[in-house]
Parts: sequence; C-alpha cells; structure tokens
Amino acid sequence: MHGLLFTFAGSSAVVLRMLWHWSLSDHSGKSDRGSWNQRWIAAMFSFVLPPLLLLTSAMALLWMGPQGMGISRLEGIGTYGASAGFLIGAIAIGFRLVTSARASIRQLQQYPMQTWDALGLRARLLPLDVPFIAQVGLWNPEIVMSRGLLTQLDADHLKAVIAHEQAHAQYHDTFWFFCFGGLRRLTGWLPKTDALWQELLMLRELRADRVAVQKTDPLLLAEALVMLVRSPMEHQDWAATLNPEMPCDRFEERINAILDAEPLLPIPGWQMSAIVLAGLLPLLTVPFHH
Repeated sequence: MHGLLFTFAGSSAVVLRMLWHWSLSDHSGKSDRGSWNQRWIAAMFSFVLPPLLLLTSAMALLWMGPQGMGISRLEGIGTYGASAGFLIGAIAIGFRLVTSARASIRQLQQYPMQTWDALGLRARLLPLDVPFIAQVGLWNPEIVMSRGLLTQLDADHLKAVIAHEQAHAQYHDTFWFFCFGGLRRLTGWLPKTDALWQELLMLRELRADRVAVQKTDPLLLAEALVMLVRSPMEHQDWAATLNPEMPCDRFEERINAILDAEPLLPIPGWQMSAIVLAGLLPLLTVPFHH
C-alpha cells in the first residue's frame, strides 16, 4: 500500500499539471484559452491540487509508519523517509516565508500612515520618486504607495488605481497568493509550475481590474496602468500591485480586458471545495492500513 500510494501521489501530480492546457482546449488540438472563469478554475485545479495530493499522501504515509502488512522493510522505510523529508521541507519553506514576510512588513510599518480625505485613502507613504502602489500584508493588508505616485498621477487616475488595490483587499489576494507562493516553491520541480503561477497572477490582476472598473472609468484605469507599467517594482508573494512585471503580450491582453465588458464572476465555492476535498483523498487510506 505504501509504495502504491507514493507512486499514485507523484504520478497524479505530474499528470494534473500536464492536463492544464488540455482542459481549456476543444480536444482536437486547437488552442482555446476559454473565458476568464474557465481559466480560473483550470489554473486553480492544476496548480493547487497536485501539492495538496503530495502533502496529504506524505501525511498518510507518515501516520501509517514504516511497517505494514504486505510490504517489504525497504519499501516501508523508503516511503516513510521520503514522506518525512517532504513534510520537513514544506515546514521549512513555510517558516522561511513567514519570517521573511513579517520582517519586511515590520520594516514597511516604520513609514508614516497618512490620510487623503479627497481620495478616500489611508496609506503608508514611501519616500520614492518611482510611482508605486500596492496592498502589502497578509489577511489584513495595508496600502503602501510612493511619493512619486502622487506627483505623476492626477486625482482621477489615482482614484482608479486605489479602486484596483481595494479590490485586492476585498479578495484577500495578499494572503492567498502568499500561500500559493509557498506551494510554488514546494513543487517547483513539477512541470508548468512557473507558467501556472504567471497565469494566476494575471487572472488576479484581471479580477481586480474588473472590480475597479465598476467604480471608475475603464479608460482611466487603462491609462494609469500604461503610466505605471514603465516602472514595475520587485514583486513579493505577500504584496499585490497594479503593475507587476509581465510580458508584452500579457500587458496587451490586460489592457484589452479592462476595456472589454465581459464580466469576471467569482469562482463558485463548490468547485473550490471539490478541489480541496480531492486533495484530501489520500488520508482516506489511513483507516485501511494494517
């Protein structure tokens, strides 16, 4: 059972990553990226489920122990050791990310918090001439922006940018992408990890854009993005900014999406729940272990 579960988890993780683009095609070889919502579900399924299967399989094997009926001693010790090593690696990655994020957030909190009533904004101001704004933090992030943003954008464009950042806070994007960033580092050896990560970042920004254009003129948001894209800042998993680094074709896609009227609906809760439940399936093998 140990070797079978170990093999199942590893092979399933690889296959699920390889199925990403196939799930968005017409299955005749023609590429079709699908709607925004189809892309969300496909990317979340292929990105989140493989590491969940690996983690829960490792937990199940560790719970079972190195001994078991019908397995050799070498197989039991090997799978037990591999599972323990994988979980220790996951804990180490998580600890390192949490420590780094908390240190960086504390450093940013040294800058003064200011209020702009005319903009309906409360944010920390950085003494930088480069235009920059982002939600920074975990579950309850704060807006951090630069002095250069105030000097280079007028009030209307600032309001469009602020609406975009408030959308990130609405969906707790900083927290969830901090968690996704940990999964990315843990399973960077799986195929298509970086491509899926870039897809999720793109879809995150598209969602924030679609929420923002409900409160402001889409043209203002598009113009603000064009102004800011010339000076992208280093991206952190616990920060959500309007202008992350992106390839030229992705930038054009985003501008077109801002000016498009297609709605970006929230991901149905039952589909996300199904992904999580599927990731817990390896734990069901524990009661059958003898």
